[in-house]
Order: sequence, then C-alpha cells, then structure tokens
Amino acid sequence: MESLTSDLTEEKRKQLCGLLGNVELTLLYKASVHGYQASAFHQRCDRQGPTLLVAYNRSGYVFGGYTSVDYTQSGQYITDEGIFLFSFQGKIPVCIKVNSGCYARVDDAGVPNFGQQLYFCYNNQPVVYNSGSNAFSLNTATMYGNDTQLSECEVYKVEQSNTEEKPWRNVLWTAERRDELMGLIRNHKPLMTSVSRVRILMIGPVGAGKSSFFNSINSIFMGRITSKAMSGSAGTSLTTQFRTYPVKDGREGKPLPFVLCDTMGLEEQTGAGLDIEDISSILQGHVPDRYKVMFLNLCSIYLHKAQFSQDKSCVTMKEGQNKPGAFHQYWAQARHQKVTQIEGDVVLCLQVQEVSSRLGVPVSCVLPVKNYSQELELELNCDVLLLTALQQMLNFADDYLDDAERYELLN
Repeated sequence: MESLTSDLTEEKRKQLCGLLGNVELTLLYKASVHGYQASAFHQRCDRQGPTLLVAYNRSGYVFGGYTSVDYTQSGQYITDEGIFLFSFQGKIPVCIKVNSGCYARVDDAGVPNFGQQLYFCYNNQPVVYNSGSNAFSLNTATMYGNDTQLSECEVYKVEQSNTEEKPWRNVLWTAERRDELMGLIRNHKPLMTSVSRVRILMIGPVGAGKSSFFNSINSIFMGRITSKAMSGSAGTSLTTQFRTYPVKDGREGKPLPFVLCDTMGLEEQTGAGLDIEDISSILQGHVPDRYKVMFLNLCSIYLHKAQFSQDKSCVTMKEGQNKPGAFHQYWAQARHQKVTQIEGDVVLCLQVQEVSSRLGVPVSCVLPVKNYSQELELELNCDVLLLTALQQMLNFADDYLDDAERYELLN
C-alpha cells in the first residue's frame, strides 16, 4: 500500500478519536493524490468498515462526517445510529447527529454523502454541496464558512485500538471511595478557627445547574433524590432569591461543615439576572438569605449589613472575571450517557483545558460533574463525581483560609 501523508494535525486527530472512543485512524483515501472521482473513492474505501471523512477548505475550516456502516455500492438507503457530521469550531469538534426518522445516507456508486444532504467531491470536483434536505440540522456558515471549495478531502478507516488509554484524570468508581469522600466532608474543619462553616457561592448563567448542584449534594447525604431548591430549564432564572442552603448529614443528622449559596442566573440582557457588580457584596456577607436578587443594588445591600457576622468565609465557583476576597473554583456539567467515560474522554479533557485557558485558572480547578436531574434513584458514579468536586472545593477553601490567616497575623 502506498504511503500517504495526512493533513490532519495530531491535536485534531486526538480530538476526533475522542469522539469515537479508543480507536486508531488509518488513511485510506486522499483526494489530492487519488483524484476527486467517485470511482477513486470507492476503490479505496468500499468494505473497509467504519470510516471518517475529513474535509479541508480554502478558508481553513476542517469538517466532515463519520459512518459506522460499510460503503458497498448496494444502492440501499442506510440506517446508521452512529453517523454524525462534525466541524471544528475553535479547538473543539462540534457534532451533528442525524435527525430522527431520516436515513443516514444512500449507499450508491456516487461520491460520499451524508443524508443525501451534504455531498463531498460533488460532481467529481473539489467541492462540498448542501442539497438543502433535512437529514441533518446544520448551518453551512458555521460548519464550513459557506466556502464550498475544498483544498483536500481524506477518508480514514476507524478501528478499535488495542492500546490501553491513559486516563487524563483518575477517578475511583467504587462504593468505598464514595464512603471515604463522605467521611472526609463530614469531618472537615476549616483551618481558620473563627470560621465554623465554609460558604460556597455558586455563580453562573441561567441553566448552568447551580440549584441542581445543591439538590444533588443534598440528595447524596439524605440518601434519596431531593428537590429542595427549584431547578429546571427555562429562558430566565428560576432562582429569584439569594438562598443559603445548609446540608444535613441525613434527615436527623447534624449540619455539615459547609453551606451552598445559590444565586439568580447571569444574563446578557441589561437589567436581567444577577448584577455581576454586586457579587463582591454577596461575598462580603452583606446579603441576607431569601433576598430578592432581581432587585439587587448596593444601597439596599448595606441596609442588611448589621444582620451578618463577619467570621464566615465565602468561596465562589463561577465563570467570569476574578473578584478579590475569594478563591475561584470552576465546574461544568458532564453530559454523558455513561459518567465513567470522563476518564478517557479526550473531547471533555480538551473542553476542560479550554475553560482553563480562557479563564486563566489551573486545570485542577475545573471539575466536571453530573447533576441529578431526571433520575429517581442515586447512582454511584454520579455520587463520586459530585463528592470529588465538593471535596476539592473544601481543600481549596483551606488553602485560601490558610493564606488569609497568615495575612492577618502579619498585619
């Protein structure tokens, strides 16, 4: 077999492999070498099993599609639950699944197509063509910048790898680890003696899962699914008050050494959602429980100052600019069918790294979690992720309090 040089960078190769699992890619077809004719494509790609098509255009876009079903020129309409289109938007490949009730592609002697909608090497030319059908909900401007002229088109054979992947973050998915984490959290004592409990302030956009995070943590220690905080999906924030939620160790148990503080979601529209300028006032303890944050302003905040003791530590996890007086923890929803996939999920790893880079924080401060939302029973893997994130928050709180105590001693 002739030696072919791939145009796919190593970084993008890893990202695409992350979409497909622990796989290896072998280059079968390169249009600039073999030609853009359908016959050249089929000569090298038929009966090769699952394949990944990667196209490049003159505007620098990298996009394509994956099919798990052989090309055989059968003339049949193919159903393929694994098929998807992708496009690199920034550093992360964004996937588009086939719409329900639509065929994945037609297996004919023509050029490669996806859903009889997106054709590559159309008319045996270096062109991508969108027929306008509705098999995939795609935006051509986003996917390939409406630049239909291809500079290259490659097809890779996709095979399962025999090499064991090294996880990007080690997680022990055992009941023993869950019990250990619960014990560490129960017995946590803030390093600063004047602080009885760590207060964790949750900040993020509408629908980020702030209230659901409290419900999930509360569920673990209550031993059942709870929904004390209002949560769900809506165009505007379901949380309309600043709330402080202690968590008890079981129904009759003692309060645990932390308090989760919930806020209204951040919104882009002026006058809607939590005012980001007032976050520092919340951190300083000037806002009481059940305060209606939709009317939050500095004048009303300080009316309540006398109601608060100043021996509490506020800890924040959010997305945005750093504010003085608190350390910052970042977390993101891990939306996976199997939570245990996060260890080997290259795409999730890259997303965590991108969040770290954009916000200027260490990767160790970005923690994927899976909140309880539709489940009726607790699940071990969700518990481990949630408790790991909470334990890290308490660890970082200790680091902050240790630094604050040293500062007080020096001054």
